[in-house]
Amino acid sequence: MGEKEGRCFRFLYVWQTLIQAPLVAASGAIGFAQYCTYLYPFTPVQQKMVSGSIIILLVFFLYRKIETIGKISVMLWVAVLVTISWMIFGGITSHTISNNWIPDNHSDLFGSLFFFALGQASVKTIYSYLGYYNVCHLGGEIRNPGKNIPRSIFISVFGIAFLYLAMNISVVSVIPWQEAQNSTFIVSTFIERIYGHQAAVIATGLVLIVAFSSLFAVLLGYSRIPYAAAVDGQFFPAFAKLHPTKNFPHISLLFLGGAAFIFSLLFKLSDVISAILAMRILVQFIGQAIGVILLRKRNGTAHLPYKMFLYPLPVILAILIWIFIFVSTGWKFVLSGLTVMSIGVIVYLLMPPFKPESRAGEVR
Repeated sequence: MGEKEGRCFRFLYVWQTLIQAPLVAASGAIGFAQYCTYLYPFTPVQQKMVSGSIIILLVFFLYRKIETIGKISVMLWVAVLVTISWMIFGGITSHTISNNWIPDNHSDLFGSLFFFALGQASVKTIYSYLGYYNVCHLGGEIRNPGKNIPRSIFISVFGIAFLYLAMNISVVSVIPWQEAQNSTFIVSTFIERIYGHQAAVIATGLVLIVAFSSLFAVLLGYSRIPYAAAVDGQFFPAFAKLHPTKNFPHISLLFLGGAAFIFSLLFKLSDVISAILAMRILVQFIGQAIGVILLRKRNGTAHLPYKMFLYPLPVILAILIWIFIFVSTGWKFVLSGLTVMSIGVIVYLLMPPFKPESRAGEVR
């Protein structure tokens, strides 16, 4: 991959971020509004009002210095751990644990519909894990990023995998999986089944805080991507602007927040989740995997800080899995992903070369 193609790829990465990042925020806001209906029977129109309001509230909280945001993040993180720990503890101590979480019928395993179901489940599962690398977006604001970012990623992946597994086993040990798979408010139903309605109301509030925490981290991280690219001369210069007194990328934050607000009003949750992956996979996942191969081939491996065991098998396997998940999003979303990428290439070719911006005011 030459310098020209590399610059185009960098542009496309940020270009798709302008669309999929607001989609991620919108998906969380839509889910937040839907879960609120456990507390109050909102109509579909009212749910849209709630989801839009959540986006506005997020932008309000993020419209400040990174030091203040760090304190808010810690408080939200505590709420997340309290909620998950409560669920795991409830399942362990409920005295209803049995084998009802294991399906009795194994005849369909690897049957004709197995891979279709696997693809659909993979789309939702990957969506649940997407935040694991969000810390990479904040590299310019992290101390010793060379060590702390990889550590954070490994802790996130293994920690969340453990918590998800423990949480889901706790849920289906109390609620049969046949019932759980159709539940709209699974956490609230789980807590209500063990502790009663009042406890379920509290749990619902905690779930909403968890959802808000996730959106908070997502919008914080993504707002730094167009800024960093613009500063390096890889994207539109307007995104390189910092707030005059608070020193954060306010143009980028406002643009992504505005797009998320519109998406939260226009689309439904299932479509947004599929669209998110379709937008990302070609450039962000498959493209980067191919980039690893080209980079190693061009520059060698002597200067690389990390080794890849069994190279190139992990990269090839990752590409094949991403292609499988990409197709599993559905042809409508496959075409939308291809369209967004194609438009990005056209815009890149038509735009004059970008120039690096002054770094006189760094994000802090």
